Amino acid sequence: MAAIQEEVRYRLMLIGLIVNPIAGIGGPAGLKGSDSEEIQRLAVSLGSEYRSNEKTKIALSELTEEKDQLMFLTGSGLMGEDVVKSLGFSYQILDEKKERTTSEDTLMLAKIMKEKKVDLIVFSGGDGTARDIYNAIGLSIPCVGIPAGVKIHSAVYANNPKDAGVLIKQYVNQFGESATVDCEVMDIDEEKFRQNIVDAKLYGYLKIPFARNLMQQSKASIKFSEHDLQGIADEIIERMAKKDDNTCYIFGTGGTTHTILEKLGLKGSLLGVDVVFQKNVVIKDGAERDIYEYIRGKDVILILTVIGGQGHIFGRGNQQLSPRVIREIRKENIWIVATADKLYSLHDNLLHVDTSDPDLDEELSGYWRIIVGWHEEIVCQVAV
Repeated sequence: MAAIQEEVRYRLMLIGLIVNPIAGIGGPAGLKGSDSEEIQRLAVSLGSEYRSNEKTKIALSELTEEKDQLMFLTGSGLMGEDVVKSLGFSYQILDEKKERTTSEDTLMLAKIMKEKKVDLIVFSGGDGTARDIYNAIGLSIPCVGIPAGVKIHSAVYANNPKDAGVLIKQYVNQFGESATVDCEVMDIDEEKFRQNIVDAKLYGYLKIPFARNLMQQSKASIKFSEHDLQGIADEIIERMAKKDDNTCYIFGTGGTTHTILEKLGLKGSLLGVDVVFQKNVVIKDGAERDIYEYIRGKDVILILTVIGGQGHIFGRGNQQLSPRVIREIRKENIWIVATADKLYSLHDNLLHVDTSDPDLDEELSGYWRIIVGWHEEIVCQVAV
């Protein structure tokens, strides 16, 4: 057994890397996805930037001590080459460089990686990317997803890019012998999502190295009573009444915050980010750029909720709340609301942040008081 391990130790591990360059581009613009070319152009016009390569670099930076053990098989340019080249990894290119990439490129690369029998496929994207990987390889090769998309309902992604890197590192150091689990590939209908309809479907499973604290769970809908919501709304309304009239409020995405707006007699957006000033919705379903420009220099309170089943408060469906927007808000002015049932359903009651800014994620870590009812709070830890 020892001799076999030594042989494996000195063999280069083949890591397939696929980066979806346009993943997440629609998030900061409040466009609920990035799948169509039209949406991608609109997102850029609204100030969104391509960030999936940046997130991939955060993940792979965890592997610098393992450079001599690894050979990356990847796509050209933005589909992986740029990242591994910048970090000094050994790599081979599996395709020809293109000006524009599509899901067909992801499918092709994954199929080639399967033929070449890579030890692990690492991919950066959202639920659409996970579907493409599943369609190409099924359960034949272990995978790790680096979260970079707008829609991340699937359980094949790490909590954040850094955790993805830690998981890959563990897999490499265990010579690919770590246990794996079959995790759900989920996706939603973007057009319905833009109409405030969440229609999530299970498309299949991918094989993922087992690490409970590093991987997110599937997004889950937690049922709650009118009593729960009324208590939370009463607490928020009471707190708002004590604030100065010039205080500006940002309401994050989700049913809980939407219900609070309704209790205030305001019409917000169920799945968007809204800004309220002097009892009026001044920005409804806003883009990051518009939200940032409006709140600059103001006294701002952010009210947001927890993603059911996953525990994220930033980085899942609310990318409009970018690092620069969050930095405009004092930490004590971030009010997190959730039902107690939603919190108790989370593994170890842990919350997560994935802002694309590791320093900011660290600043947001620690213990937070979560509003669960009128004069009721539960203390939870935000882990990074």
